[in-house]
Amino acid sequence: MKANKNNQKSERRQPSKKFNQEKMEKQKNNFDDQVEGRNSVLELLESEKDINKIFVTKGEKQGSINKIIGRAKGKGIVLVEVDKSKLDEMSQTGNHQGVIAIVPPFEYYDVDDILMDAKNKKEDPFILILDGIEDPHNLGAIIRTAETAGVNGVIIPKRRACGVNSTVNKVSSGAVEHIKIARVNNLNETIQYLKDSGLWIIGTDAKAENYYYEQDLTGPIALVIGSEGYGMNRLVSENCDILVKIPMKGKITSLNASVSAGIVTYEIVKQRNFKKSL
Repeated sequence: MKANKNNQKSERRQPSKKFNQEKMEKQKNNFDDQVEGRNSVLELLESEKDINKIFVTKGEKQGSINKIIGRAKGKGIVLVEVDKSKLDEMSQTGNHQGVIAIVPPFEYYDVDDILMDAKNKKEDPFILILDGIEDPHNLGAIIRTAETAGVNGVIIPKRRACGVNSTVNKVSSGAVEHIKIARVNNLNETIQYLKDSGLWIIGTDAKAENYYYEQDLTGPIALVIGSEGYGMNRLVSENCDILVKIPMKGKITSLNASVSAGIVTYEIVKQRNFKKSL
């Protein structure tokens, strides 16, 4: 399939052997080790992941805080009541909502784990590749959309991009606990591996010839979303099989990265669902 040919898939790529890019060792984020906010902590408790302890504010407990306390006690997790000023001091997001969970560093998955997720579900892989997303709010919003859309996993680069931290976790409403996120050394090598594994790489670019809804987006796909200010890196763009664009009718000529990701992601969901209904 060539970038200048719309709705054509001349052949189906065949999977290759296991990716060996430094064996894609699981990476950990050593900078952030807490989860903040009621929804995020509840999702963390549901995920069965390790929690070292949970801090909650002293005083009257209402609403979902009681649910958090009950589940934490049921799991034998250490609960510490502190003054609100202490949580304010600890908070990395500025909006802890009266609860902060202390957790081991975030553990990333391998690219092969994401591909295996699709295989286990007996479905074509659907992956998001984020090229240089630096705003944790955008990253969190994209991960939340990806999880709700049934994406198998999200791939981010190690350098010049935001990793998973407490803000990302909170903005994602805890979705980071339910979707596989891989962090890789080299996006272009990863893209080539995905091609060798049978996926088509679809990039979003305002200069593309075809609109996203004109393109066949069924089958095994990795969707590339560029950075907030500069879009995709030139080499990443050149390595895409197909480029698509979102129509711009107003005076503003660009969309927030998380909005762009949501629009095209759900077009892929729509096309897949339509194909299944035939």
